[in-house]
Amino acid sequence: MQIVFSHGQDGAPWGTKIVAMAEVARRRGLEVVSVDYRGIDDPQQRVEKLLQEAGALQGPLVFVGSSLGGHVATAASTRLHTAGLFLLAPAFFMPGYEQHTPTPPSCPVAIVHGWNDDVVPVANSIRYAEQHRIELHVLDSDHRLTGSIEEICTLLDAFLQRLRR
Repeated sequence: MQIVFSHGQDGAPWGTKIVAMAEVARRRGLEVVSVDYRGIDDPQQRVEKLLQEAGALQGPLVFVGSSLGGHVATAASTRLHTAGLFLLAPAFFMPGYEQHTPTPPSCPVAIVHGWNDDVVPVANSIRYAEQHRIELHVLDSDHRLTGSIEEICTLLDAFLQRLRR
C-alpha cells in the first residue's frame, strides 16, 4: 500500500500537514508520494497529472487530499486501485462547480473539516458525508487545519490501521 498526497490550490507538495502525515504513514511502513500541482490551476489538469503519477505506482493506493487536492484525489481515486481516501476540507459543492463534485470510490473514506472554515463551508462536507454515508470528523479549526495537525495525524493513523486489517 502506498500513500499519495494531493495538496490544495495554493499549497505545496511537502507543506506542514503533508510532512506530518507522511511521517505517520512511514511509521506504518508505507511509502509516500506527493504530487506537485504548482503552476496547474485547472482541476481537470490536476486530475490528469494525479492519474499519470499514481497510475505508475505499485499496489493499492491511499489518497490523502486537502481542499482542491481532496476534490482531485476523489475524482482520480475512482479510476485507480484505491484502498482508502482521507480528505481534509475537500472542495466539494463549491458554487458554480457543484455538478463537478465527484462520487467517492467504493472503499473506506474519511473527511476531516474545520468548524471555522471560511474557504470551503463545513456544511459542504456534512452534506457530502451524509449523502454518501461516510466518516466525518469536524474539528475546532479553520480551513488550513494547521492548529489541528496532531489530531489529524491521530485520525490518519487510525484510518490506516483500519485499512491494514
